[in-house]
Amino acid sequence: MRDAKARQRKKCGAVSRRAFLRQSVRFSTGAAALATTSALSEGRASAGTSGRIDPGYFASQFYDDAEIAGLRDVVESGSPFRFWGPRAPQKVKTFEDEFAKYIGAQYALAVTSGTAALDCAVAGLGIGPGDEVIVPAYTWWSDYTCVVHAGALPVFADIDRSLCLDPADFERRITPRTRAVIAVHLLGGPCDMDAILRIARERKIAVIEDAAQAVGGTYRGKKLGSLGDVGIYSFQLNKMISSGEGGALVTHDPVIYERAVRFHNMGSFSRVFADRTGQSRVEMFAGENFRMNEFTGAVLLAQLAKLDRIKADLRRVFLAVLDGVKDLPNIRFRNQPDPEGDLGYALYLEMDGRAGRDRCIAGLRERGVPASTLSGSVLLPTEPSVVNKQTRHPNWPSFASSEGRAIRYGRETCRQTLDIFDRFVQIRMGPKYSDEDVARIIQAIREVFPQA
Repeated sequence: MRDAKARQRKKCGAVSRRAFLRQSVRFSTGAAALATTSALSEGRASAGTSGRIDPGYFASQFYDDAEIAGLRDVVESGSPFRFWGPRAPQKVKTFEDEFAKYIGAQYALAVTSGTAALDCAVAGLGIGPGDEVIVPAYTWWSDYTCVVHAGALPVFADIDRSLCLDPADFERRITPRTRAVIAVHLLGGPCDMDAILRIARERKIAVIEDAAQAVGGTYRGKKLGSLGDVGIYSFQLNKMISSGEGGALVTHDPVIYERAVRFHNMGSFSRVFADRTGQSRVEMFAGENFRMNEFTGAVLLAQLAKLDRIKADLRRVFLAVLDGVKDLPNIRFRNQPDPEGDLGYALYLEMDGRAGRDRCIAGLRERGVPASTLSGSVLLPTEPSVVNKQTRHPNWPSFASSEGRAIRYGRETCRQTLDIFDRFVQIRMGPKYSDEDVARIIQAIREVFPQA
């Protein structure tokens, strides 16, 4: 009977389970690749047809066979978990090693998101109840929630014309309870790190660099995230390289690294990490599960190899547009603490106020240019859940102390930030813009700006 079934399978062209999986992956990933390539091509073509220029999502425009091959490796190995499996998994470990080398940091830790990386950074610094952390008033939610989740107290400081943390207001917000500041390199542009680091070092305050929106950016020749005590990155779809979700943390400090590792791995410190630091220096404590899987690591390895090309393509477009409009009388741009380190995510035009900003945006949109108010972050002190200090438990320690009960959020606490938000126009750049796209953007700005 068994021989008869075997003959029937052979007659029908049956394949082994491994061969079936291999063929299925090749078919599905190949089809996905063709669909993605087709969608991107159609998107660029339709942009010209509809008259609207579309920057798209940077990272996914560079997906190709490298990402597919990495995913196929993981499927064929049967080892998607980063620490063990039928075959020794290497994707996440290799990504950590390569990313640390790229950033110029001693250690890198791959996690599930940029938010998780912030949580690990705060845990790595040992921040908790009774501590205060200074956060920019305009940034993403995660810079606020990572402080609250640690039981610490978020203290907001204004941004300046760089759209990043104002060093002067950072210094004004310092109290004896300040343990750290989160310097967010917002929208592809670096903070004034010279001033921030000087103030922080003088006052013995830890610096967390949030480079989630500036992966690969630099400041004075050093990669963003490598200058402070700990740096974090995001690989979500809107970022410079992407695996859909994902994040990383870097540091030069073995104690911060071990605490972050333990927090991301439920308190454990696996051999791969101990081999990097040489020894354990921290006792086990309760942690979370923010481990990256091998599928994510495979995509990020492929993407990391393309990061410099993505950066170069984006900056080429940005600099071409800038060069085409910088001679306009009275035109003002975002302040750049280090122009060479800015990724060129967008061109930012400063107007006299909200009315002029809105007229400029409307005129540019009429001409098919992707213009908007500042986007990608939140005016946190004005959000109702922040104003009302809402947490997952009414006795959460962040706001249970006398300082936490006394602190007030709202529009009055960030007037400078609100004024800056009301003045800036954001014009998105795209690494795949054609020369025609660039020319249209330049022409539109030259037509609209003097009238706005």
